[in-house]
Amino acid sequence: MDQGAGSSSKRMTRRGHRQPQIVVITGASAGVGRATVREFAREGAWIGLVARSRDGLEGARKEVEAAGGRALVLPTDVAYPDQVEAAAAMVERRFGPIDVWVNNAMASVLSPALKMTAEEYQRVTDVTYLGYVYGTLAALRRMVPRDAGVIVQVGSALAYRSIPLQSAYCGAKHAVQGFVDSLRSELLHDGSRVHITTVQLPAVNTPQFDWIKSRMPCHPQPVPPIYQPEVIARAIFWASRHRRREISIGLPTVKAIVGQKFIPGLLDYYLAWKG
Repeated sequence: MDQGAGSSSKRMTRRGHRQPQIVVITGASAGVGRATVREFAREGAWIGLVARSRDGLEGARKEVEAAGGRALVLPTDVAYPDQVEAAAAMVERRFGPIDVWVNNAMASVLSPALKMTAEEYQRVTDVTYLGYVYGTLAALRRMVPRDAGVIVQVGSALAYRSIPLQSAYCGAKHAVQGFVDSLRSELLHDGSRVHITTVQLPAVNTPQFDWIKSRMPCHPQPVPPIYQPEVIARAIFWASRHRRREISIGLPTVKAIVGQKFIPGLLDYYLAWKG
């Protein structure tokens, strides 16, 4: 249910001047994150660009500046809380109070569970789950005292229905869902106006399948229908401005969520043969 409009792309200062929205996006160097950067840049946002790839971040910075905004390149591994905290502090020092924080960075390994190493599970968990935790806490430490701000968690249908060969990633996405549900209740209890929303994704055409580790016999690709990153970026931007609890993109995402609720056993067998 829609709970009213969120913050606009600009905010008012005490003197009544319009100021650009300050946004932080993790995983900003490519794919969904890069498309989300472009979406906010079109609205004139000033953006903190967080990812490990400096080259990708520099490309994103140029796109922001070409759109008339400002960008801060912040090479960061979100698996390390001190790096995430330093990035948040730098954004506020250079640009001002953070209005929107988008957690999007991810890692995955395509592999049967029995062939996974402990180190692989650890890395996927550190980035895809704990990276969201660290980003959320860094944002909350700044937003809660001001009683304002929006945190967007880029989720997945796999947070509800796991699939074969992605046990580490699916487990991390389930963990994010549990973390956010718990945290949301705490914020409601405290009467905070800081809002957390989750955007659940379908299969997306992103470069991740070119660089993630895979033990599959052929080049991996998402299961059709495949959505373009720009579609996802528009939904993330919309979510940052509307106080929805959760947004599910595309019929496949809805089918996965509903199917897991009503026929989980049947899906187990279906995915065992088709997944």
